[in-house]
Amino acid sequence: MPRTARLARNILPLLLLAAVLVPFASASGPYVIGSANTVSADPNVIRPTTTPCVVQLFSDAQFFDFNVESFTYAPPSSCPGPWAKVVLEADINLNAGIQYDRTANFWLGPVNIYFGTTAEPSNIGPSWHIENDLTDYSSIFYTAQSGQADIGNTLCCGLTSTIYASASLEFYPLAPGQTAPLTADVVLPLSGGASGGTVALNATSSTLGGTFTFPKNVQNAYLDVYAQSQSNDEFWYTCVPNDVASELESCGNTAFRETEVSIDGQRAGVAPVFPWIFTGGIDPFLWLPIPGVQTLNFTPYRVNLTPFAGLLSNGQPHRVALSVYNADSYFSATASLLLYLDPGSTQVTGAVTQNTLTGPAPVAKEKLNVQPISITGTVNVTSNRSFAISGYVNTSHGTVTTAVSQSISFTNFQVFNITGTEYVQDISQGTLLNSYTVVSQPGAVSVVNYKTFSFPLTVNIDEVVLSSGDINVTTTAKQTYQVTDNITQGGKVTYTSFLENAGQHVDTIEYDSSFNFLGNTGQSSSQQYNAFDSTGAGYDCAISAVANVLTAFSPGCTQ
Repeated sequence: MPRTARLARNILPLLLLAAVLVPFASASGPYVIGSANTVSADPNVIRPTTTPCVVQLFSDAQFFDFNVESFTYAPPSSCPGPWAKVVLEADINLNAGIQYDRTANFWLGPVNIYFGTTAEPSNIGPSWHIENDLTDYSSIFYTAQSGQADIGNTLCCGLTSTIYASASLEFYPLAPGQTAPLTADVVLPLSGGASGGTVALNATSSTLGGTFTFPKNVQNAYLDVYAQSQSNDEFWYTCVPNDVASELESCGNTAFRETEVSIDGQRAGVAPVFPWIFTGGIDPFLWLPIPGVQTLNFTPYRVNLTPFAGLLSNGQPHRVALSVYNADSYFSATASLLLYLDPGSTQVTGAVTQNTLTGPAPVAKEKLNVQPISITGTVNVTSNRSFAISGYVNTSHGTVTTAVSQSISFTNFQVFNITGTEYVQDISQGTLLNSYTVVSQPGAVSVVNYKTFSFPLTVNIDEVVLSSGDINVTTTAKQTYQVTDNITQGGKVTYTSFLENAGQHVDTIEYDSSFNFLGNTGQSSSQQYNAFDSTGAGYDCAISAVANVLTAFSPGCTQ
């Protein structure tokens, strides 16, 4: 059966930086019952009480011919910094018409400050609002420089919708007596060049890297990683082993993908790939008006490279690189190195004392009953491994040892039922990463950060040929981004947080026997965003839609 319809297209502050910093504020909204406009339950960034200086980056920029919008940035003279918070705001919209979802990213110099995708237009021109907390990246905003916005869009070949975007930066001064937040002293990009840009990773052997001579007093280092699936890899979670890809009418290389990080060719960390689904993915009606989790604004995964701080500080050039295991043309990647320096020292020393990280070794199991007119059975791929990386750095305030221990488990279990009149692919996928980070130094209590990341995904696609010859494709999708965080000092819990962003979507597309679109029925969707921490802050917003219009939102969305 053809599948054209199925795939349409000090120690604690530094640990807190690597922890989940939950934004607690009202949701982006506005919420209008009966509206088909794009809307999500995601919260806005919480703001300080001070009055910000606003720097407009670009206004009403038009994207229609794969053009790039260039802009010039200058630091706000009335808010010289350091800042209590730096916030990116952007508003994006399309005119009603025909257009695909598009990848969007903004750059200041070569550093990425926003990465996401756009909503597909329908009978209305959708509009939406995004915000990013860029406070950790404050050091890049002290220098006047050029930037660019890249939203790859075209009006070629029957496509009619132009994308419009505006963006600004808000700089919030410190309140009287307020201590400046701890931010990265240096931000180094892994991108396409001096003007930024993502890099396509087409295969496992493809890499995105940068060679740097680092400051000689690096105390902590992190890498914020984005790996976005594109082209053949867009639906990587539906893929199967190469030997059965043809008969199952699926993509190959199995459904296992994982981002690997290296320093000078030595394995240094792992970033699990979140299964972002774009608004044109599988069935575009699934995501109207509520997009998938993080579809419009990706969250990077932060890799702790602090055990390598002594090595990076030795005055020699070092290459930091990333790749995507099993990439199959392709993943769009970028990353940013965040370095925190020892202000009391011009030269620190140290070394990596343990590194047990090895490459992944996924295991695929096939249990298929292949008959002349049918295929039934299962395909399962799993990957499980644990590792430990430790290192120390001799700083102006003593020797600090950082030990990172992680376990990562991945499973993708698919059930197939293929006959002459039906094609069923039922996918259950789970990614779980448990991370323990212990920071210790003589004379001080140890600080332990225990963090979990869980990315469950289920997708059921059922394509049926009716007795009339018409074809119905029913898709049910559920995805969740969940993070828990727990910090203890000397055995006493000092901070906890929890974040869960979950979406559920169902729709049936109807085609005639020639795959001409007839309509859609049974659409419903919902999203719940829940977050809280031990300071007492919390956020809870739930929204739902039926027949592609908003039908309900909870009180927490507008409080």
